[in-house]
Amino acid sequence: MGLGKWIGGFLGFMSAGPLGALAGIVLGGVFDSMLDAVNTPETQGIFDGQSGFESQSYGGQSYSQQRSYQGQRNSFLFSILVLASYVIKADGKVMHSEMELVRNVLRQNFGDVARQQGDEILRKLFEEQKRVGAYQFQQTVMQCCQQIASNMDYSQRLQLLNFLVMIAQADGRVDTVEVTAMKECAQWMQMSVDEVDSMLGLGKDDLESAYKVLGVSPNATDDELKKAYRRLALEHHPDKVAALGDDIRKAAEKKFQEINAAKEKIWKARGL
Repeated sequence: MGLGKWIGGFLGFMSAGPLGALAGIVLGGVFDSMLDAVNTPETQGIFDGQSGFESQSYGGQSYSQQRSYQGQRNSFLFSILVLASYVIKADGKVMHSEMELVRNVLRQNFGDVARQQGDEILRKLFEEQKRVGAYQFQQTVMQCCQQIASNMDYSQRLQLLNFLVMIAQADGRVDTVEVTAMKECAQWMQMSVDEVDSMLGLGKDDLESAYKVLGVSPNATDDELKKAYRRLALEHHPDKVAALGDDIRKAAEKKFQEINAAKEKIWKARGL
């Protein structure tokens, strides 16, 4: 199955910079053909990465709107895999069990095609890391994160970070080196490292984790709690990432529900 079906078509900001360079190495001829398709002045449709061009409009959207949507989404999807490859290999090795868990995360959130092609792309990213060495690959990932920060709004970067946390948590535990790698990615994407701690608390049932989700101390005042929740609700609202696709929005909805559950646990404990 060609790699251009899941991540294909219009390339968005990943067509240039360090992400584009990695895509060229990992996707090879598929990436080149996508670039040729996008950059052809005569292009009058949507290149789907497998069967060619579709009609000029899709779902009531104009050609330019669909191109912008697809390019942003594909850049987002490829960014997940680049950063995941860094986090997964943070301890210097890639376990078969880890790859199986990543496949499950991809399948549950994006479908079987994503599972198959995402797995192949990840393997090629690991090969590239081995080829250039851990330090050089770290520098490339840092540059990719800087490119992401320049092209994604904060809510989209939060959702990208959330997928990394989901992958790290897939085996039921998160190693210290994985947390460090995720915090490095957060910093490089111009985000607070506290966002990682907050997301690691999602879905847990204890009061301490609920406070971590809101990013406040148990000694915080009620007003500080309410202010923290309003900020989270605004930044993590699913509508903020709706343009990236229904699957990504659904993942954001689950995260939003977990934030609200943490808030309700604290409110109940305080009698608010």
